[in-house]
Amino acid sequence: MRGVGLAGMPLTVFKPLFRLRHGIVGLASISSLKPHEEVEDDRLELLLEDIRRRRVVVKPILVDAKTLVILDGHHRFNALKILGARYAPAVLVDYDSPCVSVGSWREGVSVSKEEVRRRGVEGRLYPPRTSRHRVCFEIPDVNAGLEELVGYGLGAGEHDGGL
Repeated sequence: MRGVGLAGMPLTVFKPLFRLRHGIVGLASISSLKPHEEVEDDRLELLLEDIRRRRVVVKPILVDAKTLVILDGHHRFNALKILGARYAPAVLVDYDSPCVSVGSWREGVSVSKEEVRRRGVEGRLYPPRTSRHRVCFEIPDVNAGLEELVGYGLGAGEHDGGL
């Protein structure tokens, strides 16, 4: 199928780069990603400074493959939006898999996968550091260059450079 990536999505939404045992690493359109949690301003500022200085995003954002809800990486997502990036490095995972679990950083707070998805889809964000996601695999470093994320074209006929 022309124009459709390994994850079954149009290449304008997600361009796969490589497979993992439990996910697919690639570039996701910033506009297609849905946060479920707010960020801490101080942490966001520190990350912005780091990305501006290094010109690289080291780790991909963890994303539910079905809904494109961000599971982990809200600070990276927000930093990339502020920096004008059109794309973010992402790992798409099957959120229904037992390989992905969710808990809370906050004592006495219960978080479910269903509620994370619902909040992301509806735009009703949790306060910062409410959900804590864990995966059964190591998320690889991708070292995605900021210039590529700002100007990377995923559509048909556009530059098809790599990270």
